[in-house]
Amino acid sequence: MADRTNYSSGAPWEARVGYSRAVRVGGLVFVTGTVASREGQPVGEGDMYLQARTCLEIIGEYLVKAGASYADVVRTRMFVTDIERWEAVAQAHREVFAGINPCTTLVEVSRLIAPEYLIEIEADAVVG
Repeated sequence: MADRTNYSSGAPWEARVGYSRAVRVGGLVFVTGTVASREGQPVGEGDMYLQARTCLEIIGEYLVKAGASYADVVRTRMFVTDIERWEAVAQAHREVFAGINPCTTLVEVSRLIAPEYLIEIEADAVVG
């Protein structure tokens, strides 16, 4: 197997659950499901667009740490608690990925890890 590097955000639940914020194996980078949380606090309560943008910003930070960028993203997966608000999610996604146009999935789920989170986003990238 190619060299593997795990990237941690330092969040306490990473050790508790047993996962990494991002993992790079060779030219593949995977960023775990990301909610709109900064320093352990929710961002954009009730605002689907702001939460989506925050998720994508956090994903971007970990792509860079793993030697990738938004331009390397080939797939995103978006989980929302209210599919009726899909246009706000689409706007945020388009602002980041217009011209890159990764494959994507957008599905409604019954709930996320805490009620204040409206969206969770994952990203996969291929570098090189």
